[in-house]
Amino acid sequence: MSYRVFPAMLLALVFLLSHIPALEAAVPATPNELDIPKPEPMFTSLAGAAQPDIVRFLNVGSATAPSLSPDGQQLAFRSSLSGQPQLWVTGTGSAWPSQLTFGESVTFHQWSPAGDWIIYGTDRGGDEQEGFYLITPDGQLERELLAPADTYRVFGGFTRDGRQIAYAEYNSVSDGFDIYLLEIESGESKRVLVGRPGLYVGAWKPGATAVLLTESRGEDAVAVSLFNLTTQRVQNLFDPEERSHYGSFSWLPDGSGFYLTTNEGREYSNLAFYDLKAQKLSYLTNEQADVAEVALNAEGTLLAWTINAHIHHILEMAEVRTKKPLDITDRVKPVQVPEGVYSLSWAPRSDHLAIEVRSSKIAGDIWRWDVAGKQLTRLTYSSTAGLDMNDMVQPTHHSFPARDGVILHGLLYLPKNTSSRKPPVVIRVHGGPTAEASPIYRAEYQYLLRKGIAIFDLNYRGSTGYGKRFARLNDGLLRANEYFDIADAQDWLSERGDVDADRAGIAGWSYGGYLTMAALTRLPDRFRAGMAGVGVSNWITALEGASPSLRASDRYEYGDIDNVADRAFFEAMSPLYHVQNIVSPIMVVHGANDTRDPVEESDQFVRAIREMHGKVEYLRFPDEGHHIRKYKNKVILYRRAAAFWEKHLLN
Repeated sequence: MSYRVFPAMLLALVFLLSHIPALEAAVPATPNELDIPKPEPMFTSLAGAAQPDIVRFLNVGSATAPSLSPDGQQLAFRSSLSGQPQLWVTGTGSAWPSQLTFGESVTFHQWSPAGDWIIYGTDRGGDEQEGFYLITPDGQLERELLAPADTYRVFGGFTRDGRQIAYAEYNSVSDGFDIYLLEIESGESKRVLVGRPGLYVGAWKPGATAVLLTESRGEDAVAVSLFNLTTQRVQNLFDPEERSHYGSFSWLPDGSGFYLTTNEGREYSNLAFYDLKAQKLSYLTNEQADVAEVALNAEGTLLAWTINAHIHHILEMAEVRTKKPLDITDRVKPVQVPEGVYSLSWAPRSDHLAIEVRSSKIAGDIWRWDVAGKQLTRLTYSSTAGLDMNDMVQPTHHSFPARDGVILHGLLYLPKNTSSRKPPVVIRVHGGPTAEASPIYRAEYQYLLRKGIAIFDLNYRGSTGYGKRFARLNDGLLRANEYFDIADAQDWLSERGDVDADRAGIAGWSYGGYLTMAALTRLPDRFRAGMAGVGVSNWITALEGASPSLRASDRYEYGDIDNVADRAFFEAMSPLYHVQNIVSPIMVVHGANDTRDPVEESDQFVRAIREMHGKVEYLRFPDEGHHIRKYKNKVILYRRAAAFWEKHLLN
C-alpha cells in the first residue's frame, strides 16, 4: 500500500465518523413545514385543449342532495361552485340559483315542511362536530339552533308540521348517543332518552308522537325500535340473530305502518312493508340486487324506489292501494331520466319528486318529476368547465374469481386514446369497507384516462351491493384475505390483456387508504407506486382512538381489541409493523382535523418510511378532516397526485 493512500483513507474515515450525526439529522421531522401544503395559483388550461389539466376537471360542477319546498316549486341543494359545499336555492322556472350560505362547508340540509325555514349543518374544518342553523329561503335571515361544540350530533328530521326536529347527541359519560327534541319557535332543546352507542333517529312517526330509532349492529346492519314520546316506552321492532339492514323508512300518513328496505332473512335488500298493529313484515319485491332507496309521497299514494344494477340505478314507481300496502303489479311508468345513480326526495306537501342523477357524464344534477302534470323538468345545469361530458369514459362491470373461489367484482375504465403500448393501470380500493365502487364522475379518474392511464375500481370482499354474505367476508379475523383480492384483481387484469398490469399503481381513501398501505407492505413487488388517503397504519391506535360514531359498529366489523387474540391479530395486520417491506414510492394525504382516522395514523407511517430513507410525499392539510372539501386544497392535492402518477406510471 502506498504511504500516500493511507492518509487519504484515514481522512475519509474521520470525515464519515464526524458526519454521522449530520446523516441522522438529515431525516426530517414528521410532520414538518414542508408537509403543510401552501396555496397555489388557480391557473388552468385553455378550453378545448387536447390535454386539459387536472384543474379543469376539478371545476366541473355538481348539484347534490335535493330537498324540495313543500309545494315543489323551489329546490334546495348543495354545490361547491364557490369553493366548498354550500347551500343553494333555485326555482323550477328559469330563475338563477341563489347561494344562501358562505361560511364553513355545509354538511346536511332539509327544507322544513312548514316552508318557512331550511335547516343546515356545518362543522369546523372537517371535525364532524356540527352546529345546526336555520335560514330563510331568500337567505336574508339566519338563526343558530345549536352552536358547534366539542361533541357529535346527528340530525333526525322535522316533524310533518315543521315545529320540531329530533337529533342524537353524543354523551361522553355513557359513551352513547342521547335523543333530543328541539322546538323550532322557541329554540328550546330537551333530552327525551338517555341513549346507547350507535343510537340515532331513523324517522318521525306521523303525529309527532313517536320516532323510529336505529342502533348499530355493525357497518351494514342495525336494530330498529319505536320510541313513544308520550309513554316513554321503547318497543323493539327488528333485531334478529342474523344481523340485517333496515333503512329508508317511509311512513303511511295515518301511522299504521311504513315502507323500508331490508335484507332480513335474505341476501339482498328489497322493498318491504311493516304493519305496526299486526307487527308483521311483508316483502313486496324479490330482486336479486339491492333496492337502494324508497320514497313515499306526502299523501301516501305513490311509492318510488331504486334498484342498484351496479353500472346504474333502475327507477320504479307504483300506486299504493287503500286496502293493501302496495299492489306491486300496478306500476306507474317511470319517467325517462338520464341513466345514472339516483337519489330521491318528495316535496313535503305535493306530488313532485326530485331525482338526483350522477354518472360518468353527469357530475351531479337534479330533475323534478311532476307526477300529476306528467312533466319532467331539469332544475339544475351545473358547469361542465368547458369540457365535453360526452367524452368522459364510462366503466364496464366485471366479475372474476379470487384464489379461494369467492367471486370479486369491479368497474374497469379504459382510456380512449389507444396506442400500440398497453396502458398502465391504477387499482382503486374504496373506503368503508362496507361501500361499493360507484360509476359516477370523478375528476381524477377522467384526467388520468385522458393521460392514457386505466382505472380498475375494485369491489373486494366486504363491499356492499353483492349480497349480505359477500359484505361480511372480511369481518373480524377474515380481514387478512382482502389484500389477496387486490393481487387477484391484478392477475385477472393481466390475463385479460387490456392493460399493462406490470405497470400498476394502487390508491384508496379512508379504509382504502389502509388497504393501499397494506398492499405496499405485504405485496411490495407488485406496484410501481401508491397513494394512501386518510388511512389506518396501526389498527390498535386507530380503534382505541376511533370517533364515537364509529365505535359502536367497530366491534362487529373488526373485533374487540381488549381481547388478547384480537389485539394480536390486528397488530399483525397493521401496515406500520411491516413498513420495512416498502420499496415503491408512496403519496400520503391526511386532514389534520380527521376524527374518523386521526392524522397520527399517517404521521407515524410517514415517519417510519422517512427513517428508512424511503420515497414518500406527504400532504397534511391543516383545515380539513376526513374529506378534502375546499377547492383550493383539491387543486393542490390533485395537481400533486396527477404529477405523481405520470412520473411513476408513464415515465
